Amino acid sequence: MFEPRSHKPEEAPAPKRRRWSLGLSAKLLALTVAVVATAEIAVLVPTIANYRIAWLSDRLAAARTAALVLDAAPQDGVTADLTRELLDSVGAKVIVVKREGTRRLLAASDMPPEANVHIDMRETTLWSAVHDALDTLVSENGRILRIVGEPPRGADFIEIVLSETPLRIALLRFAATVLLISLAVAVAAGVLVYVSLNWLFVRPMRRLTERMSAFQNDPEDASRIIVPSGRSDEIGTAEEALAEMQRELSHTLHQKSHLAALGLAVSKINHDLRNLLSSAQLLSDRLASVPDPTVQRFAPKLLAALDRAIHYCEQTLSYGRAKEPLPERRDVQLAHLFEEVRETLGLSSGSGASVGWVVDVERGLTADADPDQLFRVILNITRNALQALEARAPLDPERDQIRIRARRKGPVVEIELSDTGPGIPAARRDHLFEAFVSSARRGGTGLGLPIADELVRAHGGHIRLLDTKTGTTFSITIPDQPESRHHRRERIRA
Repeated sequence: MFEPRSHKPEEAPAPKRRRWSLGLSAKLLALTVAVVATAEIAVLVPTIANYRIAWLSDRLAAARTAALVLDAAPQDGVTADLTRELLDSVGAKVIVVKREGTRRLLAASDMPPEANVHIDMRETTLWSAVHDALDTLVSENGRILRIVGEPPRGADFIEIVLSETPLRIALLRFAATVLLISLAVAVAAGVLVYVSLNWLFVRPMRRLTERMSAFQNDPEDASRIIVPSGRSDEIGTAEEALAEMQRELSHTLHQKSHLAALGLAVSKINHDLRNLLSSAQLLSDRLASVPDPTVQRFAPKLLAALDRAIHYCEQTLSYGRAKEPLPERRDVQLAHLFEEVRETLGLSSGSGASVGWVVDVERGLTADADPDQLFRVILNITRNALQALEARAPLDPERDQIRIRARRKGPVVEIELSDTGPGIPAARRDHLFEAFVSSARRGGTGLGLPIADELVRAHGGHIRLLDTKTGTTFSITIPDQPESRHHRRERIRA
C-alpha cells in the first residue's frame, strides 16, 4: 500500500534584500560636483593654451625690441657682452630678422642649438594652441623651439630660438594654480547647488516618501494623511493630489470596514431571525384556517409578506458579493405590484390617507422583470419618499403625494417615481448610489438606492435622478429580454 504523501505548506518566498545604493542627496551632490568640475576643466584647457600663447608673445615682443636696438647700433658697436645681455633679456638663443628676402642674424649664442619644434605664431588657431599646450605639458625638458612671429617695422618676420624648459615650468605652475582654484570653485559651487536643490526638491520629495510610507502602514489613520505645504509649483500640486488620494482611500477603507462589520453582524442574526420568521409563518398558516372574514382577507397578505421576509433574510448578504444572482424574469403586472408596495408601506387608500398615492399606469401594462427584485426597487424608492414627506408633519394628502407613472415605449418600460417633498440636497446628488453615503435620515443605512441601482442594472436597465423644480423624481427603465420581445410581437400580431 502506498502511504499518503504529506503536503507541507509552501513557504512564502523570502523578501529580496534591497541592494545598498546611494541616496538621492548623495547622488545629487556627486552629480553637481562632477558637472561643475567638467565645466571648470573645459575652461581650464583653453586658459592654459592662452597662457602659453601669451608667454611666447612676450618673448617675441622682447625680441622685436632687441632687434630695434641691434639695428640702430653700428656694425662694430655691439659687443659680445651686450649681445649676451640682449639674448638673456629675451630668453632666446638666436634672434633672426628677415628683410627684403634676406635673413639677418642679429644675435646668437656661441653654440646655437638645432630646433626640435617649429611654431609660427602668425598661423596659430585655437585647436592648434590647445594641442601644443598639452604637448608642452607632457613633453620632457630640453626641447628647443623655433618661434616665428610678427617682425619689426619694415621686415618680413622675426624668429627666435629658445629652450622649451622655462615655458614648461611656467606652464606647469600656472596649470597647478588654475586647477586648485577650479577645484575650489567646483566644490563651492557644488555645495551651494546641492544645498539649494536639497532644500528645494530633495527634502520635499523625502517628505512625500515618508508620508506615503507612513500612510501605507495604517491607511485608515486619518492623522497620517499628508498636509500640503501650500507650494505653488509641481511639488505643491503633487502634495495636494496625494492628500486628496489618501483622503479618498481612507474614506473608502472606512466604508469597506463598515460594510464588513455590517455583514458580520447580519450573518450572526440571520440564522436566528430566519427561524423566528419560520415560526411566524407556521402560526400564520394556522391563522389562515380561521373562518373569520377579516382574518381570511388579511391572512394571504400576511403570508406573502412573511414569505418575502424569509426570502430577503436568506439573501441579506447578497449585496456586495462579487456576482449577484441573475433575476428570474417573467411578465409582472405593474398595477398589482404598485398596490402591493402601497400596502407594504402601510398607506391607506381613499379619503382617510395621510399621504396621497397617485398611480398612472396603462391598463394591463406588464414588465419583463423579476417580481421580487422589482418590488424591492419600487419599495426602496417610495419608502425614501414617504420618509421625506413624514419629516414635515402634519401631512396633507393634497400637498404631500407619492406619484407613480409607468409607460411602455417599444421594448422598454419606463417608470417614474416622484414625490412632492423637499427634494435631495445638491451636496448628496453625486453620491446617491454609493453605499452608506446617500442616507439623509438619522439611523438610515444608505443602502436603499445602491441596492435599487444594482437590481435595475441586473435587468439591463438604468435608474437616474431627474432635474425637477420641486420634489424628487427617479426614472427607471426596464428593457425586455430578446426572447420576450419576440413573444410580445407574436401576441400583438395575433
